[in-house]
Amino acid sequence: MTRQAFLNLLEEIVEEPTGSLSGSEKLMEQAAGWNSLAVVSFIGMVDEQFGVTLSPQAIADCKTVNDLITLLGGRVSD
Repeated sequence: MTRQAFLNLLEEIVEEPTGSLSGSEKLMEQAAGWNSLAVVSFIGMVDEQFGVTLSPQAIADCKTVNDLITLLGGRVSD
């Protein structure tokens, strides 16, 4: 999946306008919709799109959108 496609899916989850996320945003400060429901939705999206099961702790350790991308290793390309 491309980076932009991933960001578009994440924008849907956090209810941000298309094109509003670039990756450097701090999840708790700049992605207003990043909450417990968004985390559950993110886990589901990652499972569906990538076949990867992420631990809640791994997600909790993420501070930025780029950190979420890093969790997926090479599955998100530029």
